[in-house]
Amino acid sequence: MWSMDAERGPLTQMRRGVVEYCVLALLSRREQYGLELISVLTRHDLIAGEGTVYPLLSRLSKQGLVESTWQESPAGPPRRYYKVSDEGAAAVERFARDWAQLSKSVDQILAGEAESA
Repeated sequence: MWSMDAERGPLTQMRRGVVEYCVLALLSRREQYGLELISVLTRHDLIAGEGTVYPLLSRLSKQGLVESTWQESPAGPPRRYYKVSDEGAAAVERFARDWAQLSKSVDQILAGEAESA
């Protein structure tokens, strides 16, 4: 059941459900390091800070959905760059199909277009 209190409402739970696939989608476009991902996700109000991304990247790596390499940085220490694996790319494709259907269904219900049973 959804928590409806002010601090942990439905929007927070929805964000948690999609941020993994947003990370995979971003990485399917190009290699990125953690702070790049954090910047994009924060700009789009999907995360509140970096405490979400690094554990997620570790989990995605263990699941074989992303791969990482260390690369020298022109400014500062080496950075770990992440890219989506073939399995991760397939997960993004499945999510895109599922999301399109889910959002269409929810939009229809919210617009009052759902048929009664």
